[in-house]
Amino acid sequence: MPEEVGVNATIRMEHSLLAVEMEHTVHAMLDLVAPAAPADGRAPIDIALVIDRSGSMAGRKLEVVKECAAYLIRRLDPRDRIALVTYDDEVELLAAPGGMEKEELLETVDGIVPGGGSNLSGGWLKGAEAFLAEARGGAGTGAQPVRRVILLTDGLANVGILDPDTLRSMSEAIAADGIGTTTIGFGSDFDEDLLTQMAVSGRGRAYYVDDPDSAPAIFAEEFDGLASLVAQNLSVEIHASDAVATVGVVNGYPQVAVTGGVQVQLGDAHAQERRRVMFELTIPGLPTLGVVTVADVIVRWTSVGEEIAVHSRHVPVVVNAVTASEARSAERSGGDPEVTEEVLVLRAGAAQDEAALRADAGDFEGARMLLARAADELRAHATDAQAPTELLQQAAGLDVSGTHMTPRAYDGRARKLLRYRSHGLRHRRR
Repeated sequence: MPEEVGVNATIRMEHSLLAVEMEHTVHAMLDLVAPAAPADGRAPIDIALVIDRSGSMAGRKLEVVKECAAYLIRRLDPRDRIALVTYDDEVELLAAPGGMEKEELLETVDGIVPGGGSNLSGGWLKGAEAFLAEARGGAGTGAQPVRRVILLTDGLANVGILDPDTLRSMSEAIAADGIGTTTIGFGSDFDEDLLTQMAVSGRGRAYYVDDPDSAPAIFAEEFDGLASLVAQNLSVEIHASDAVATVGVVNGYPQVAVTGGVQVQLGDAHAQERRRVMFELTIPGLPTLGVVTVADVIVRWTSVGEEIAVHSRHVPVVVNAVTASEARSAERSGGDPEVTEEVLVLRAGAAQDEAALRADAGDFEGARMLLARAADELRAHATDAQAPTELLQQAAGLDVSGTHMTPRAYDGRARKLLRYRSHGLRHRRR
């Protein structure tokens, strides 16, 4: 029977030979590769573009956003639809999905002008509402569209729903109805914690625009990603055997408890995209020699296109209990270097999150030392690494972040660079 076409999944262990009757902490790396794009073309795309037009967006920022909106409109084909929403202290639906031709849409975008406050929640919800009824069952026949709200802002919400936990929960609920959320933050005055959390919960992406001139490349990346989507609701369940005491997920993906294990939620996957889930198993001691299955991993996803169907794939996590001398010999050989390097990069991401928390509390020296230790660890492993350039680049980025760990240098921009670098590492795509 031919193997099912879909997400390919393999497990790699940092060390698979474990000394019998000894406690071990081992890292396992689940390597996921999405399938190629279907030969019969992509699914239709529904975009709700939600634009902050508050007073702080006036000038170059708003002009660039309007150029990017026009770029999206021009790239849509006849099957695609776009809704346009603007918000300041009020929310306005400028164009309903499919309600205008391209030239009308372009003229509408050109007419957007800056206003007053920032009702972020109202604008975002209005964008989601444009497709919500269809997502819940009224979309008709044929290939189901990929639906995404793209939320752009440069400031703090000061009207509407302001509680971050509420907005994050709502983003998760809307994603469960088939509408993802991508966030794009401009400048140095928005809430980066909120926007990254909404994107993660909403199964979308989070972007930081430090310089308005970098915005067009971000819009191109987001559209290309939507156009090449092949799997939605990609998740990984890890079910440990009785031989395992604890399971910990090293990445920053959302996790929920399921019967007998934990589910890691990865969101959507693009054609031939590679994703990794790194998890840590604590094994108190295997009683006898031999091969042991210590966990079962279940990968689930929903296909995109004419056939909307849920698929799954099972991958066992296997170790070999050996004598202490055999295990020591295997450890001296270094194990799987690529797994080790992935752990180091993820730790570097976590270190930047922790450094931000310490700096927020005024512990700049503690934050700087944390970043320095993470950078030193990366450099120490780079000499014999399979990907030394990446480790050294990450170490250099940590060094730069360390220079910002002073009361004078730690400003809004420095914090955003720290948080978005961490986010990129802990949710990275290849």
